[in-house]
Amino acid sequence: MSEDRRLEVLRAIVEDYVQTREPVGSRVLVERHRMNVSPATIRNDMAALEEGGYITQPHTSAGRVPTDKGYRLFVDRLSQVKPLSPAEQRAIRTFLDDAVDLDDVVDRSVRLLAQLTHQVAVVQYPSLRRTALRHLELVPISTEKLLLVIITDAGRVEQRTLDLPDGVSEHLISELRARLNATVAGRRLADLSEPLERVAEAFPVPHQDFVRRVVRVLEETLQETTEERIVMAGTANLARSTTDFVNTIRPVLEALEEQVVLLKLLTEMAEDSAGVAVSIGHENRHEGLAETSIVAASYGAEGQPLARIGSLGPTRMDYASTMASVRAVARYLSRILAG
Repeated sequence: MSEDRRLEVLRAIVEDYVQTREPVGSRVLVERHRMNVSPATIRNDMAALEEGGYITQPHTSAGRVPTDKGYRLFVDRLSQVKPLSPAEQRAIRTFLDDAVDLDDVVDRSVRLLAQLTHQVAVVQYPSLRRTALRHLELVPISTEKLLLVIITDAGRVEQRTLDLPDGVSEHLISELRARLNATVAGRRLADLSEPLERVAEAFPVPHQDFVRRVVRVLEETLQETTEERIVMAGTANLARSTTDFVNTIRPVLEALEEQVVLLKLLTEMAEDSAGVAVSIGHENRHEGLAETSIVAASYGAEGQPLARIGSLGPTRMDYASTMASVRAVARYLSRILAG
């Protein structure tokens, strides 16, 4: 059997099954894909693919459907991730460019990806654990309150208020703001402990308690906001794929509720040369996701990946189209964060 023809038969089975949801027979392959060989030859090829574990026959006298192993070979042999059409690219750019802040960018991205793929979209929120601090702002909002504003290089903003004691001048606040920014700008959370401890030492003794309080609030805020989290959209799209699950979609829905599971999967997925990662069926180390596939890509700023965005659906998904959509949205998301 020709190796090239075997791969061509597998490709045709995957594409037809994704489109029709029906097991694919040899005669249909010959007629639809013009393989210029007899149905008997194709049946021999299919028998060899079945013996290799790439396809399976769900019912006697029925056609064949791909297995997880078959989908994996199909994805690995995709020559390239096809680009989206100019119209699709313009739609992504227009939709995301109107975002007003990081929360809006993340929300728009996950909803857009769900619309493009008709599957569940997942965006890992940029964590302060991986991002660097861009700027700190200290703003007196009254004679008794001070507002601390933390801005990361990914555009994430955190705010905290603290009591403003008597005797703290605007000059002191301005000097503290300058010293804190000189200390934290461009640094990640893991690199800030010791530098922050030394900030108070640069001020006169009467003001050191106040400075330490500000530093403590800053450190507590950074610790509080390092928790990883994800944003999802399109869960209702699974309802259109109920026939793709042997029993019920309940295990999938339950797994989606466990954000720790998804975060671990996204983190462990390795991207290929096209910058896209694909985890298929039982490759997902969670029983509830054994009948799903996940396509993911990293996004970030200045060439540094900060988090991941992905699409989850049944193993019978349009891999080429999903991979293109995930990669495109991730690139536009990175471009926005870098701007």
